[in-house]
Amino acid sequence: MALASVSFAIGAIVAGNQTGGSPARSLAAAFVKDWAAGEYARMYSDIDEGSQRSTSAGAFAEAYEKALTTATATSMRVTGPPHSTPEGLMTVPVRVRTRLFGVLSLSFQLKILTGGAEGARVEWSPSAVFPGVRPGETLTRHTALPRRATLLARDGSILAESPSTSGGGESEVATRSTPLGSIGSAVVGSVGSVESLPSARRAALEGEGVPSEATVGVSGVELALDARLRGTPGGDLMAGERVLAAVSPRAAAPVRSSVSPAIQQAAVTALGGQYGGIVAMEPSTGEILAVAGIGLNGLQPPGSTFKMITLTGVLEAGIANPATVFPYASYATLDGVRLNNANGEDCGGTLTLAFAVSCNSVFTPLGVKLGASRLVATAERFGFNHQPALSGAAESTLPAASELQGELDIGSTAIGQGKVLASALQMATVAATIADGGRRPAPSFELGARPPGPEVTSSSVAQTVRRLMIDVVREGTGTSAAIPGVTVAGKTGTAELKSACTHTSETGTGETGTESPSKEASSEACQGTASEASNTDAWFAAFAPALHPRIVVGVLLVKDGAGGATAAPAAREVIEAGLQSIH
Repeated sequence: MALASVSFAIGAIVAGNQTGGSPARSLAAAFVKDWAAGEYARMYSDIDEGSQRSTSAGAFAEAYEKALTTATATSMRVTGPPHSTPEGLMTVPVRVRTRLFGVLSLSFQLKILTGGAEGARVEWSPSAVFPGVRPGETLTRHTALPRRATLLARDGSILAESPSTSGGGESEVATRSTPLGSIGSAVVGSVGSVESLPSARRAALEGEGVPSEATVGVSGVELALDARLRGTPGGDLMAGERVLAAVSPRAAAPVRSSVSPAIQQAAVTALGGQYGGIVAMEPSTGEILAVAGIGLNGLQPPGSTFKMITLTGVLEAGIANPATVFPYASYATLDGVRLNNANGEDCGGTLTLAFAVSCNSVFTPLGVKLGASRLVATAERFGFNHQPALSGAAESTLPAASELQGELDIGSTAIGQGKVLASALQMATVAATIADGGRRPAPSFELGARPPGPEVTSSSVAQTVRRLMIDVVREGTGTSAAIPGVTVAGKTGTAELKSACTHTSETGTGETGTESPSKEASSEACQGTASEASNTDAWFAAFAPALHPRIVVGVLLVKDGAGGATAAPAAREVIEAGLQSIH
């Protein structure tokens, strides 16, 4: 009981010192506590009427947020009770943890009005937005970036570097160079000033202490690895003419990326002057080996490469297995509309054969049996409708299940047409997921081990899909990707961009079919224009060696004919270079 009495007495003394029975002390303590918690509405209610008339609640909160951004603050806490100064101010000590300037121990200085009808109130001024700032002073920051780090390839050779005299300013935008020249431009990307960036990224960089005139990555590896390449800014945090904190800039060490110069050369050569994109990566790690053209951000209907996803869903649901036999037909009828196979040819037989020759008259009805919900959910597990973690990569999309109205919409989606859009990176990721036993890798330009990706499908389903992809290259539409002595697994796609049908939408159906017409279209067979190379995007996604994959490649050639005829040979060139480079 004696100890309890002593403890109570000590507590009462501490509480008395914190508030002193004074409304001014109590208000100052509460005001700064709310600041540390970001409770700006409560803070605003504690300032006097005159201050509220001159400053709106929105401007009040914005002023505090701007001050925290200027200081690069990440957390704040009150470290002691309020104290009065001879000048009649209340000071409250706080500790602010910042990204750039370390931990700052400072004090707020507040003028408290008492005795009025309002009771105790804070007479607010812009100097009260941050601790350590005195009346009449303004919080500012003056920072600069160090020289941008050298970017290296996976073999240690230089991909991009700045001149030795560069200090991270505007001059670096024009002088950052790559020894690979045009061969490396698509993968290396570019740098630019912070001022040229979208507002969201400008704000994020400002909060990290990066000045607005600095040079940062805006595309490619320069963007993806920007945080590591730009180093740590240095400079001063100022209250008026006084320095509250200072830090020296720290340059980053050279950064080694996952890019292979040899595979990059092969990808650019394979793409040639064709408009399109190629992406190569390691399937087990997601490490990107090469990027050519619009491989990361070009979105087009993926055509029959999407059948890798539909096949996965069909196998998971037990709707069919590789030995299931389908009737031979030249078209499928969905919602009273015929969707022809390429050139009106008959195809069918086992699921294995139908996948190898990319038979739409089999896969569109299979998509309908699978249903919109399961089809969309399977695609989303593979990465559709999710923003890629890789900075600068475009999101591949398909409609929500509720938007797929009727058999025609579902069947068209099942063969990668309708409103499905994908990048070469996305379809390479789909193939990589199959190659890695059903786990989806996270594409990255970083080297090094990373946790396994999410499980998209079971290893047994992935093995079955892989086996059917091997048959595509052995005896199906992808034979031009075959490499002597190497087992290649792949899937072709020929996405039709428009149809000769009347009353149709502007999207298309699968590799061997025509565009998805509206339900009002004639039930006569749609005679598409797939035979015109300028009307089709050519696709191919593949990996090798099929049983122990070391490289996966996604190829998109815009308006360049059939996937098996043009995209598959391009993929073969890149795969051959990869097998020689990666051991």
